[in-house]
Formats: sequence, C-alpha cells, structure tokens
Amino acid sequence: MQGKRKPNGYKEKRGKQAFKRDISERKKDYVVFEEEFGHLEGDTIVGIHHKSAVITLVERLSKAIIALKPEGRKAVDIENSINEWLQSVPKNLFKSITFDCGKEFSNWKSISNTNDIDIYFADPGTPSQRGLNEHSNGLLRKDGLPKEMDFNQVNQGFISSVASKRNHIPRKSLNYQTPLEVFLSYVNGKFCLA
Repeated sequence: MQGKRKPNGYKEKRGKQAFKRDISERKKDYVVFEEEFGHLEGDTIVGIHHKSAVITLVERLSKAIIALKPEGRKAVDIENSINEWLQSVPKNLFKSITFDCGKEFSNWKSISNTNDIDIYFADPGTPSQRGLNEHSNGLLRKDGLPKEMDFNQVNQGFISSVASKRNHIPRKSLNYQTPLEVFLSYVNGKFCLA
C-alpha cells in the first residue's frame, strides 16, 4: 500500500530526520516479529493549532494502547515522556518501537540507549507500515481525543482513561478478549516465577 500522492512541486513542510534505522532492518533483527510479544508502534496525536500532543504506543500482538502526555511537542519532551514510561515497566518487556519519520522522534538514540530497546522508522509517506497504530489513533480520536482538543488543558489521568476505555473493549481479532487481558497474559507468562 502506498502513501497519499503529492502534487508536482510539493515540498514537505514538516521536519525530517537525517539518520534513522530503516524498517527493513527490523525483519533481519526479529525473524518471528509477527508472532512475538513486545513490539510497539508509536506516533503522536496532535491537538488544535498544533500546540499540544499525545504520544500513542500500541503493542502489536495484544493491541493494547498506551497514551502518554508529554510536556510539549519538542523531541526532548517526547524523549522524556517515553523514557519515564519505559523505566516504570519491567526491563526488557518491550523489544522494539517503530515510529514514523516525524522530527518529534529525533532523539531516538537516547531512548534506545537508555532503555535497551531497538527503534525503527517506517518509510516516509507509508503509514500502512504502522497500520495498527494509525487505526488506534483514529479510535482514540473518536473516543475522546479529537483534533479540536487542546491537550494542554487535560491531564495524564484523562488521557489514560480514554486509552483504558479502548483497552477494555473485546475484539474479534483477539478471540473476543480485551487488549488488556491479552497484554496481561503475555506479561504474566513472561515474568511469572516457576
């Protein structure tokens, strides 16, 4: 699937990164990527007038959504929020994150080194390479984080409650289990003591 076609002479106005790890490397690093727990897709949802954002991370197998409220939209704010969250979960629970090519993720090396996690980037103009995350962003927008909202006016509790609502809805693709149930079953299986 290809991205949206741009008119002749169109120049991208958003910032892009110069160096990044390509998504094609992920296939080499994780041969059983499709069946393996612990791979996240990440993006940001931007609020009204592009003044605020919410970071969204979706675990691929369980489809569990994690929504984080950064202090701002700058790369350092995104980095701090992701680092803080990753340090609050068990180490090595997550193996990789796949982001889009937005400049808000330009501090990816710091996130990767701090948390010992591999970070990859989808090809430009190809949101289908992170389709689950894009779909989840649409669901979050519908459930309480619309484009017209200023995310600076809400707290992390509200944003988490919107994600939690979505995580408690059973899905046919998960055998009518909720994303939270599937997520917890993997976590309990990985960290239970025999």
